Amino acid sequence: MYEILRKHIEKQIALTDEEFDFVQRHFEIKRYKKHQFIIQEGEMVRYSYFLISGLTKLVHHDESGKGHIVSFAMEDWWESDFHAYLTQTPATLSLECIEDTVVLCILLADYRKLCAGLQKVESFFLEKAHFGNIAAQRRILSLLTANAKERYGQLLKQYPSLFQRVPKSLLAAYLGVSRETLSRLAG
Repeated sequence: MYEILRKHIEKQIALTDEEFDFVQRHFEIKRYKKHQFIIQEGEMVRYSYFLISGLTKLVHHDESGKGHIVSFAMEDWWESDFHAYLTQTPATLSLECIEDTVVLCILLADYRKLCAGLQKVESFFLEKAHFGNIAAQRRILSLLTANAKERYGQLLKQYPSLFQRVPKSLLAAYLGVSRETLSRLAG
């Protein structure tokens, strides 16, 4: 499982075996079942997660209890309630497994030790954060400026595999449309 992490990191930076041993020591493996929560709103967020296998959804529940899907994450992606993780405050988002999921997770203290101990890994995480911000900005702009059909087309083009793995009701919630509207868009 750690080899998957190494391949992921080495898409951006090269690591010696000694450097990767140092990286690996900062992570632990956790397994979750379908529908199990990795993070629940209101709880402290101890880890940032790298998905080895599986699929998750990051959700915010408004005051009426309606769930708003912020993102999906699948293999080779990082996910967490990053605000809560980095500020060590209670989660405002829940992370739930859509499929059985295996993750490598890192405590904030270990993340900081890892970045302090290996500058090129700090650069790797900085670049990941930049690309995460770009994706978040694109999602916000899509929600603000694109109609439902355009948002559907963007999602299908960018992440076609989601359409085989995610129930239509969750795709509809992510796109901000009803399930019926999603069926019309897909048809």
